[in-house]
Amino acid sequence: MTNISLSKPILSLCFFVLFFSSLFAQRPNGGGGGGNRGGGFGGNEPKTGRFYGKIIDANSGKSAEYCSVQLIGMQFDTVTKKRKETIVGGQLTDDNGEFSLENLPIFGEFTLKITCMGYEPYESKVSFGLKRPQGSPPGQGGGAGGGFAAMQGQTDKDLGNIKLTPSSVVLKEAEIVGQAGGFSLALDKKVFKVDKNLNAAGGTAEDALRNVPSLSVDIDGNLTLRNAAPQIFVDGRPTNLTLEQIPADAIDNVELITNPSAKYDASGGSSGIVNIVLKKERRIGYNGSIRAGIDMRGRPNLGGDINARQGKFNAFLSGNLNMRRSLGTSETLRNNLFSTQLTNVTQNGESENNRLFGNFRGGFDWFINNRNTLTFAGNITNGRNDNSDILSILTDTLAENSSAIIGSARSLRNTNSERQFLNTGAQILYKKLFPTEGRELTADVNLNTSRFDNNSDFITTYLSNNSTGQQRQEGNGGNNFLTIQSDYVTPMGNGMKFETGFRAAIRTFSSENASYQRNPLTNTFDRVTNFADEYAYLDQVYAAYTTFSKSYNKWGYQVGLRAESSQYVGELPITGGEFSNSYPITLFPSVFTTYKLNEEDNIQLNYSRRINRPNFFQLIPFPDFSDSLLLSRGNPDLVPEFTNALEFSYQNIINKNHNFLASVYYRRAENLITRYQFTEFNEFLGKEAVVSTFANANSGYAYGGEFTLKNTFAKIIELTTNVNMFNSVLNAENVEASLTNEQFSWNFKENLNVRLPKDWSFQASGEYESRTALSNFTSGGGGGHGGWREGPSSTAQGYRIPVWAVDLSVRKQFWKRKASITLSANDIFRSRINGNFSQNLSFIQQTERLRDPQFFRLNFNYRFGKFDTSLFKRRNNKQGGDSMEF
Repeated sequence: MTNISLSKPILSLCFFVLFFSSLFAQRPNGGGGGGNRGGGFGGNEPKTGRFYGKIIDANSGKSAEYCSVQLIGMQFDTVTKKRKETIVGGQLTDDNGEFSLENLPIFGEFTLKITCMGYEPYESKVSFGLKRPQGSPPGQGGGAGGGFAAMQGQTDKDLGNIKLTPSSVVLKEAEIVGQAGGFSLALDKKVFKVDKNLNAAGGTAEDALRNVPSLSVDIDGNLTLRNAAPQIFVDGRPTNLTLEQIPADAIDNVELITNPSAKYDASGGSSGIVNIVLKKERRIGYNGSIRAGIDMRGRPNLGGDINARQGKFNAFLSGNLNMRRSLGTSETLRNNLFSTQLTNVTQNGESENNRLFGNFRGGFDWFINNRNTLTFAGNITNGRNDNSDILSILTDTLAENSSAIIGSARSLRNTNSERQFLNTGAQILYKKLFPTEGRELTADVNLNTSRFDNNSDFITTYLSNNSTGQQRQEGNGGNNFLTIQSDYVTPMGNGMKFETGFRAAIRTFSSENASYQRNPLTNTFDRVTNFADEYAYLDQVYAAYTTFSKSYNKWGYQVGLRAESSQYVGELPITGGEFSNSYPITLFPSVFTTYKLNEEDNIQLNYSRRINRPNFFQLIPFPDFSDSLLLSRGNPDLVPEFTNALEFSYQNIINKNHNFLASVYYRRAENLITRYQFTEFNEFLGKEAVVSTFANANSGYAYGGEFTLKNTFAKIIELTTNVNMFNSVLNAENVEASLTNEQFSWNFKENLNVRLPKDWSFQASGEYESRTALSNFTSGGGGGHGGWREGPSSTAQGYRIPVWAVDLSVRKQFWKRKASITLSANDIFRSRINGNFSQNLSFIQQTERLRDPQFFRLNFNYRFGKFDTSLFKRRNNKQGGDSMEF
């Protein structure tokens, strides 16, 4: 096999990213910022905040040495019953002028006081700009509602370079105000916290994302966003992991970006980006959790994570082990029309899937100083899937020009398959903050590798003559995915901001497959040699972007342009065949404009152009025999599809308890990648067979409206409603004469969370999907499976049947809310029946499948930790002011 590797471009790209970073990075200052040596604030107020900065001479710009820094706040005095000033934190700076005040209360306003010999005293009001979550009075941590988790990104505030004026000049007071806490629903993206999702406890990302508004997950784990397969990211970067390989308990939140700007990767068609953000802490001290659970079939799940931060280092480690036994049933009814002797086929199946996988992540952050951070991280996922299927097939032969049955034949098909996989990843990330608020530089290198081995045995027993036929498929392969990226953002004053960056994505893939047929004379398996069983490709995408934004009093805009150069080369080493396409320079503009009608109402109009490159499953030319009625194979001649998307959004922040977001959208794709089915004689099976492959259709477009409403009632009930209505049209007349498909669809999703007395809580999630065109827009980014499965695909020849389901969960917290037990039940009405209807010149077919209805899981979770600034130091005082257990 030809050696397609990463070696040629890696060295030059690594040099480029380091050179680019050095253009903006300043030499790190030595010394530490010191710890928070102030007294405690008292009460149960969360103390996770941090103010940091650097003190410099206003005239020379040099560091001001050995300055006294104090942070003053108001505290309730239990003796006088009045509020009084209290020192919340303080320290003496070293000769580099840097300070870092940690373990601070995150609510309220403080006074920063700085005194330094030879300079005028400095005093300024500072705050994190946060408000207590609803129902959280002062001095109470807001319960277990998780409101503080959404604020953690705003409790680490850079106060910039604070200039001290020599004592002959009077210093004017400067006010430093932080940004207000964000909403879960925003105009540019939606952020959904799933770490408290009761229905997903002990499950996988499939379970977690199934309850997220705007998203749908089918029985095979394929993910769609507004009936289109999105680009899947983990922590903002591409991944080789499938949804079933990501534990739900490891996910913190999910970000939905329905119409990404030029800053984001242009791949993934018009379907947007789903970014899965994993849990990670950076709080001083140590914290973590342990988890254990079991399902109704006796399969356990185990997990845990821990973070420890002291001084300049923060270490994190997590691990999960999941086992599951899934049972399913299926029924397929087909009328074959491709033979002179018409037949009707009824196929009933029972399936069992046994899955075991372990997932581990670890790494550390090195805080070089207040403004420079290096992160080293790695992950590994290893596991296997064992599947067995038993299909009972009844074939009725019809009389000519009649529906009368003149003959019947029965057969049984047993399929056993095994698949082992190993995914590994490594990341190096650099982040530099500047004294100017909002100015930062980031650079990172990510390498993900995947390896797999699989084999399948097919045994068909023909009951009419008691004969058997056996086939076998064996395969192995893998891919390497390297991304190198750097981004720079800087405010330009007067509401202007400039962003720029570059990205290189290089993916190699190789696959070797072998098909065997049992020879009845020798009772051995002979390899079928007329199939091209080896395939490899190299896919390279290099991109650079720039965006400019301007904010006015009530409105603002952002314009961006992304340039990408891509090249794809695939080869069949056995036959010498080669496939390629190249786009030297392709431009992807984006325009966003936002107008603030008043304090509660905002509108936004945005446009973007995107590309959908075919994934390897759509390209690989090998047939898949796992479905006895429908063979599947890729098409290496596919070319990318290009999409233009337009979206208008309206948001009404009615009050802190009610938030409404409405969007209308239109998208149009050229060269739309679609499924296409036809018949041909298959030598491996020795009969005429229906083949499902992929083709580029002329075009496709969809338009619709989506409405999301989030309500909180009486501080204990949270209700999230999502409705999406759309019409989709596909034109594939270039594939087959008069081949078009138009379908109006709608879906509804409701999530209900109720906080009950005595630390009980209840969650219910329901969804309904009407008849839907089969994913009129696809994704080359791997769909919901990171590239290892087919993913959802469009077709002009059918639709999905309606489906609905309800999930319920209940949780009890105890031990001062450190521990909890959760009981969850999925598909309580046995109604999550996934099915498709297909019709073309060769056959009419309807398939229905049901997997794991009324499935119960019981899970236990325990949180531990201690916010302690002297975690790894010997304590020499008896004060407890600088630590807090939780």
